[in-house]
Amino acid sequence: MTIAAIRAPVASPLAGLLFALACATTNAQGYPQRAVRFIVPVAAGGATDILTRTIGQRLTAAWGQQVLVDNRPGGGSNVGFEIAAQAPADGYTLLMAQPAFTVNVSLYKKLAYDPTRDFAAVTLAATGANVLVIHPSVPAYTLKDFIALAKSKPGQMNYASSGNGTTPHLSGELFKAMAGVNITHIPYKGAGASISDLLGGHVDLAFVSLSSVVPQLKAKRLRALAITSARRTALMPELPTFTEAGLKGFEVTGWYGVVAPAGTAKEIIARLHADITRVLAQAEVVQTLASFGLEAAPPNTPEEFTAYLRAEIIKWAKVVKTSGARAD
Repeated sequence: MTIAAIRAPVASPLAGLLFALACATTNAQGYPQRAVRFIVPVAAGGATDILTRTIGQRLTAAWGQQVLVDNRPGGGSNVGFEIAAQAPADGYTLLMAQPAFTVNVSLYKKLAYDPTRDFAAVTLAATGANVLVIHPSVPAYTLKDFIALAKSKPGQMNYASSGNGTTPHLSGELFKAMAGVNITHIPYKGAGASISDLLGGHVDLAFVSLSSVVPQLKAKRLRALAITSARRTALMPELPTFTEAGLKGFEVTGWYGVVAPAGTAKEIIARLHADITRVLAQAEVVQTLASFGLEAAPPNTPEEFTAYLRAEIIKWAKVVKTSGARAD
């Protein structure tokens, strides 16, 4: 019998599949055996970065292996998304996804990744409240007041955002469509610049993360009309939701969730899901997130998070189409 004949059964498709499955199971049982890279597609210091580091520190303690946070900002978060999509599907690269993950597929004509094809969902980790704030010189004290004012001055009022195609921009476009108002978009290069000009009275309003303007709200340098989440937030429980304030159905959730490259073993996804869920349930973690205006997401399965991502893609595709927004 020749060497080729001896090797033939091993090289068969079935044997190859069984060998791959055995390797995946073995790798999952010992996971993780080395450092894990956790990609953050934005610069250090913001909510996405803080959440990732909070989770990463506790996973490091639980695993006895380092979780290394790797900030890869740029291209509207596409740089970080592409790096994660191209990484080996071995469980040693994770990505903290955020709204741009489901928005960019509609904003950009061509991407080097697909958010559903190239990634496996692990869990929705946290949500954050955004808020509609206006400059105190604007004579409106409720959302209904502002909508009536904007309708009386079509095209004369403006809103700031952190840039074309960002969630604040599209939140403004969704608000325009649902409230039936005509307000002008003023894009800035980042949230800091947009808030600075809002404080200076150069723009009338903006959609921003609540945690970024709490000091200005308490000092009455800005006025909040409503939060965009489905429920009130413990950070400022007196603020009504948009539905409570009179614009039923308007909801924009700032969300953060963990994904891995597509093809990552299901056993590893399950291990990640279980461990991250335990971290998010810790009282200290809940308290840390609350101080930044974030809430740990209710327990959810990878399948539920997948469905959530697909629903977000559909939702924002409609807004992008209606508004004509483009990022390239």
